[in-house]
Amino acid sequence: MSNFDKQLEKIKTQNGFIAALDQSGGSTPKALGLYGVTEDAWSNDEEMFTVVHQMRTRIITSPAFNGERILGAILFENTMDREIKARSTADYLWSVKNVVPFLKVDKGLADEQDGAQVMKPMPDLAALLDKAKANGIFGTKMRSVVKHANTTGVDAVVRQQFDIGRQIVAAGLVPILEPEIDINAPDKAEAEELLKVALLDGLNQLDADQHVMFKLTLPEQDNFYKECIDHPNILRVVALSGGYNRDEANSRLARNNGMVASFSRALVEGLTAQHSDEEFNAMLDASIESIFQASNT
Repeated sequence: MSNFDKQLEKIKTQNGFIAALDQSGGSTPKALGLYGVTEDAWSNDEEMFTVVHQMRTRIITSPAFNGERILGAILFENTMDREIKARSTADYLWSVKNVVPFLKVDKGLADEQDGAQVMKPMPDLAALLDKAKANGIFGTKMRSVVKHANTTGVDAVVRQQFDIGRQIVAAGLVPILEPEIDINAPDKAEAEELLKVALLDGLNQLDADQHVMFKLTLPEQDNFYKECIDHPNILRVVALSGGYNRDEANSRLARNNGMVASFSRALVEGLTAQHSDEEFNAMLDASIESIFQASNT
């Protein structure tokens, strides 16, 4: 059985959740600030990425972080390019921790149009997918945002996600399509109605052997995305925390059967650089356990 097949089986069948460790350039200073590291700790982007890699290394090497409760971890390209304990990050995740590595591939969001933000162009995507494959990456993730219940905007987001998703499948990787709905959208429930219709339409146009994952905002109506979860072309539907704190995100997640977490901020909430290893590991363990339990419904 190849590594890819083992990883596919783990993602499809095992209980657990996906850790999102993929904050990139724009969101890194905020993530480090919450971790207790201020901007005077670096003087350029390369130093900033070194500091954030130290934070991610501390999380990934913690005894609390392993494949028993964590299915996969989403990395930023710069993290993939670095090492943990003399192994490439992706190799360390899989070989040492039994955690499936994913890579964030989008280049950020275009300006809002029709109540939504599609992704910026990705001219180097083919080369990045080849590099990911060579690094032992299993799948990818890419994010768009819906801010209003506007059919034109929602359809543009979903169409782009599926178009690029097919390219990723053709490259031998499993794409996580992430059409996030802003939790502060004034018509969030209506936007979810439009999104579900578009997502199911997109799934129904895939060939039988084309498998994708969805990363979705926790819905207003419990079990709203059940038809997506049950669809034969879906490997897994995961949830983003989207700005909800961990308690609120876990509470909403637990009410959505078959949906599992892919939390970023809610996963690392409360962790700081100033913690002793004992404090850090205990807090991370409690966070992982709470998210694992909420995912296991």
